Amino acid sequence: MKIVFTMNLIQGFCPILSVLLLLACGNSRSTEAKPIPAPLLFQTQQGSTQIQVTQEEEEEPEPKWTSKPTSLFDGNSLDDWETIEFGGQGDCEVKEGRIELQAGDPFTGISSTRNDLPKTNYEISLEARKTDGIDFFCGLTFPVDKSHCTLIVGGWGGSTVGLSCIDDQDASRNDTCSFLKFEKNQWYKIKVRVQPETIQVWIDDEKVVDKNIKGKKISLRGDTTLCKPMGLCSFMTVAEYKNIQLRKFSSIPKK
Repeated sequence: MKIVFTMNLIQGFCPILSVLLLLACGNSRSTEAKPIPAPLLFQTQQGSTQIQVTQEEEEEPEPKWTSKPTSLFDGNSLDDWETIEFGGQGDCEVKEGRIELQAGDPFTGISSTRNDLPKTNYEISLEARKTDGIDFFCGLTFPVDKSHCTLIVGGWGGSTVGLSCIDDQDASRNDTCSFLKFEKNQWYKIKVRVQPETIQVWIDDEKVVDKNIKGKKISLRGDTTLCKPMGLCSFMTVAEYKNIQLRKFSSIPKK
């Protein structure tokens, strides 16, 4: 009777204690102790902590800049640029603060005439878009030490992104290759960072290339050799560019 009275009192006062007491009574009949699971709250917090640490590790250290951004396009003219005679190229014009390349057969492009371009420890950024066409709208050629490389954005039918060439393999065949969807008439922010052993690329602040080039052969493919030392070209596509800037740095702190 005392046990029944006590149980009734507990059930009326605190149902949770009742459940705990019944569980304890049931466990006392077992000959083996059951492991106590880790609290769910701790597991969730631990998971959140791990995610937070990962995000912090992925943050890119800011370079130690040695110069302010230098504009490579004044928005009004093609001063410091020249059109490239590919053969079959389209027209190149400046319209409302942007460079417009008409679709070529297959290439249209421009190259820089500056003689003060860095070969490493620099960053070049621009905005680019395609208004018509089915292939790459940004073929950005840039110096890499004693050689040159080209970033392809929207190649091989409109979606391929990568570097041409790494060990003689173009952007569609080396491990910098990825596939993104690019909309017509939409501006994309493109940034390339060159270091002695690394080439990194961002599109709309998302890193799409992070290539260690130590011991790798860096070269150009086909007609893009005409884009040296720095140039922009499109392939059977109407392309536009603006806000072309270059900035130098001395080093980048390690993560």
